[in-house]
Amino acid sequence: MKKIVMILMLMIGFSTLAQEKKNKNAKYSVEVNGNCEMCQKRIQKAAMSVAGVKTASWNVASQQLNLILNEEKCSMSDVEKAVAKAGHDTKNVKATDEVYNSLHGCCQYERVK
Repeated sequence: MKKIVMILMLMIGFSTLAQEKKNKNAKYSVEVNGNCEMCQKRIQKAAMSVAGVKTASWNVASQQLNLILNEEKCSMSDVEKAVAKAGHDTKNVKATDEVYNSLHGCCQYERVK
């Protein structure tokens, strides 16, 4: 009987460790390079294109993209990749030169090498 109880306790312990709780309304903020309201629309559209992103708001002055996302459906990395694919650098993911160079002239921000 003691063995059965021990086995059950171990199984319950392992199952709770395996279930990492994901936040359905996680708040994130990341710096995204850009210059103007055209950039703002492009950045927000790119972020919202990621399944699981609930809100995306980029501030021109602070260069901060504020997000609410469902961590069960996407990650911050997914959003950064989508934004970079649209031509805007983040700290962790850089846009390709080809995509960056295709941005409108006023949208071409100073890139850090």
